[in-house]
Amino acid sequence: MRAPAFTLTAGPVAASPRVLAALGSQIEYDYDPIFLERFRATQRKVAQIFRTEGDVVLMQGEAVLGLEAAALGIVTPATTCLNLVSGVYSKWFGERLRRLGATVVEHEVPFNSAVDPADVEALLVAHPQVSVVAVVHCETPSGTLNPIREIGPLARAHGAMVICDVVSSLGGSDVRVDEWGLDFCVSGPQKCLASTPGLSLVAVSDRAWEAMHANPAAPRRSYLSLLDWQTAWEQEGRFPYTPSVTDVLGLEAACDEVLEEGLEAVIARHENAARAARAGLRAGGVEPWAASEEVAASCVTSITVPDGIDEAELRMLVRNRYGVVISGAQGELVGKVVRIGHMGIASTSLYPLVGVSAVVQALGDLGAAVDVGAASATTLAALAERASA
Repeated sequence: MRAPAFTLTAGPVAASPRVLAALGSQIEYDYDPIFLERFRATQRKVAQIFRTEGDVVLMQGEAVLGLEAAALGIVTPATTCLNLVSGVYSKWFGERLRRLGATVVEHEVPFNSAVDPADVEALLVAHPQVSVVAVVHCETPSGTLNPIREIGPLARAHGAMVICDVVSSLGGSDVRVDEWGLDFCVSGPQKCLASTPGLSLVAVSDRAWEAMHANPAAPRRSYLSLLDWQTAWEQEGRFPYTPSVTDVLGLEAACDEVLEEGLEAVIARHENAARAARAGLRAGGVEPWAASEEVAASCVTSITVPDGIDEAELRMLVRNRYGVVISGAQGELVGKVVRIGHMGIASTSLYPLVGVSAVVQALGDLGAAVDVGAASATTLAALAERASA
């Protein structure tokens, strides 16, 4: 089987030559002064992308590690959590909260839509005992985006802390940790930042540190301990365990690319790529999964698989015939949705055209009633319009 020519997935995604060069550099001793400074510099750069003046912890493990560490830090059997469910990832996070013994008030909306802030406020009023609100910014399997800009301040006004999953949205959508009152904000390098999986990027508020210190059950001397990072690294200048030095170098290079282009420009690039793809798909007779433009994500476009089309067969045809690898779905969306990623390099140039053309052509090959020419022409026109704006 040949390697695909284009990686247009929901992550991990293709890396730039600059990131690849950093990942291919000599492995450094973690306590060499040069690496110590690079680690600190990378923390500062990630904080800029999070738009926070607070602490950022670079945990050495894929982003699920950071999400579990956040939950373990403040959630106990005495905690009541409001879990906002708009897709499979938030559904799974609720299961984690229950395993910790928490009482979970769950608010679920259809997986092609987003949470309404008015409902969040009503739930917080109805359940004043809620002390933790959990929300996923971008439900990547659904290709939908939740309004954390409104949800964060609502939770803080009611005295609740916010655990926010921005794993796929950071760098592709606006994320403002301090302004929006997000206490734990967790991301990963392998999505819109376009580096390798293997790190958890965790923004931690002062309130979150205080809550973890007040929780005797918060992990200590553990791979899942955020407190160990604060004590060992922030206060004593030593790592709680050996960091993934190569992953850190790749992350730093990825952050440099984002900051040099300009965060606003990078976000706009992702948004424009996704808009063009959705326009092209609709012109070709293919429906995006998201119920409206207002809730559609910018890092990935989820596509409703037409009746009579086998989702797995579609993905393999796109890959093997047209050299484009796209993503399937997760959980209960398996078989219903395929996804074109717009992360990192895939949000540049004609990559959205490649993804739309390959998917729509493959659907036609499988007998679906589509218009490949209209899909391609509309995508290209939308990209050209944005480029000249």
